[in-house]
Amino acid sequence: MTPDRAPVRILVCDDHAVVRAGLLALLDSAPGIEVVGEAGSGEEALALAAQLAPDVVLMDLQLGEGIDGVETTRRLTSSPGAGVHVLVLTTYDTDADITRAIEAGATGYLLKAERPDELFAAIHAAAQGRTALSAPVAGRVMANLRQPRPTLTDRERDILAQLALGIGNRDIARALYISEATVKTHLRRIYDKLGVDTRAGAVAVAKERRLLP
Repeated sequence: MTPDRAPVRILVCDDHAVVRAGLLALLDSAPGIEVVGEAGSGEEALALAAQLAPDVVLMDLQLGEGIDGVETTRRLTSSPGAGVHVLVLTTYDTDADITRAIEAGATGYLLKAERPDELFAAIHAAAQGRTALSAPVAGRVMANLRQPRPTLTDRERDILAQLALGIGNRDIARALYISEATVKTHLRRIYDKLGVDTRAGAVAVAKERRLLP
């Protein structure tokens, strides 16, 4: 850091107090980085970001009760005049998690297994609006870019719409005049195409990609 450059102001958001304490201790030793606040929930992060105006929010994806890290990221980056960058720091590296976070506006995506110097470098990159990705994440992103995004059939979209309403397999089968076994077959195909393994994950990714009304 040059003498005339202000430190990067960081807000840490993680629902585990021990993890936050470890991050704060680590970042306190980093050159050119100043932690201005810590949040244990998405709602708290939104309130503190509005109050403290950090340069970068270090964001976990799973935040327990309330809104998750993806939704918090979306609200932070889409608010009027938003000047904050979000750097995801998580243990999750599935295609669905990565896609949701990046599409929500995250500037970078790091795994908690990264070395401290790589975390520090990513924070400085994020503060300048430059993309920062862990090597495994970058590999997944590039692999996905090389492959055409799978498209859903009309029937699969119908089933997704039913999932979004919280309807079970038996009632979906009745509503669409198909067997429950057929519903399960379509669900497996939907999960494979969207890179998820749960109903909630399928709905979340479908909404991110505007596959649902």
